[in-house]
Amino acid sequence: MINRFCFKKYFLLFLLIPLSFINAQKKFTIVLDAGHGGSDHGANRTYEDIGRVAEKEITLAIVLRLGSMLEKSKEYKVVYTRKYDEYPSLTERTNLANRSKADLFISIHCNANTKTSPYGTETFVQGPDQNRTNLEVAKAENDVIYLDAEDRATFASYDPTSPESLIALKLQQSKYLESSLIFGGFVENNFSNKDKRLSRGVKQQNLHVLRMNAMPSVLIETGFISNYDEAHYLASEKGQKEIAESIYNAIESYKKAYDRRSGATQEKKAAEKPKENPLKNDFRIFLMSTTVKYNPGDPSLKGLNYILPIKENGIYKYYYGVTNFASVRDSNLKTAKDAGFKGAYAVGFTPNQVLSSGYYSVEVYSGKDKLSANSQILNTLKDVTRTKENGLFSYTYGKYKTIEEAIKTMKDLEDKKISNTVIVKFLK
Repeated sequence: MINRFCFKKYFLLFLLIPLSFINAQKKFTIVLDAGHGGSDHGANRTYEDIGRVAEKEITLAIVLRLGSMLEKSKEYKVVYTRKYDEYPSLTERTNLANRSKADLFISIHCNANTKTSPYGTETFVQGPDQNRTNLEVAKAENDVIYLDAEDRATFASYDPTSPESLIALKLQQSKYLESSLIFGGFVENNFSNKDKRLSRGVKQQNLHVLRMNAMPSVLIETGFISNYDEAHYLASEKGQKEIAESIYNAIESYKKAYDRRSGATQEKKAAEKPKENPLKNDFRIFLMSTTVKYNPGDPSLKGLNYILPIKENGIYKYYYGVTNFASVRDSNLKTAKDAGFKGAYAVGFTPNQVLSSGYYSVEVYSGKDKLSANSQILNTLKDVTRTKENGLFSYTYGKYKTIEEAIKTMKDLEDKKISNTVIVKFLK
């Protein structure tokens, strides 16, 4: 889980961004999103000397100034989600960005707090985070879902007031994460080094205005309206000019790195990569062992997908990915360690190896309560075995000699709407 951004580390990762990100034939398209607008005022405070300071007005002023700077260059195409005091729905904003085939999405916002002391800038990229403070930011930004009928329909199953819902959201656009982190690092570095402001860093958070975008995307909190000094700075021409310039310079730095990557890719295209031979074993990345069962999307899994849980003697072991190619194995191991599993390591599995003693089964339910006779699981499956250990009931299905057979059964059960299953290894 990335709470604070390691800029140097991810700048190197930027050089590995797939060629699909690169399209040198078209202008570099940037979508500028002025947060809130219309009936949604965003954060606002009233001060005796300058009057009311409204987020929707400040974000629009910064966006228009930034857009004017970008439009002076022939290299950029600028798309605005709004240029007036109106409220485009979150769905309209993201649809516009996707239709525009944008290379970068930048949403400008202002922060606020119930206390007047917090101050500083922070930039958010899409991703799960367990930090309670960041969840409050996410809830404040996501609350506007209720303002538009289209958003209410699109996000009908999502409760923006629930921290559990925020944490459970999956990282749908993970392939753009490194690029978003790189650009966010440029922005925060400029705020800190050029403008001499406090940077609170680049953070991951589940914000709906980011999660539906098919491109690198950031949400920039330009300062706290609830802080007297920052409110005055944000409302001033000087402050808005400095903020726009810092973001513009970040775009320039990002674009240069983007162009360098494009050139490097073209040069390497001629070099044929030697064919990689498959290994004899399948390799999975061991993440951790625990007595706790985690379902997909749980924050303890740190945003990783393709997790295989195997239970043995009451202990759950969690494995990430599977491959029989050394390069992919090493890449999966690096991904796991970057996600926060520092002790992760690769484990070899002999394909279709038959257990000499014992068998595999699939745990379809584990909990303190027994399943009712008319539960979906018991109505769907026959010959389910129930056991009780340490106060927990466990229901398992089937007996298999190879792990591949058990994995196939897990997939078949998903088709029957039975999810969150676990492979159990029974040894005689």
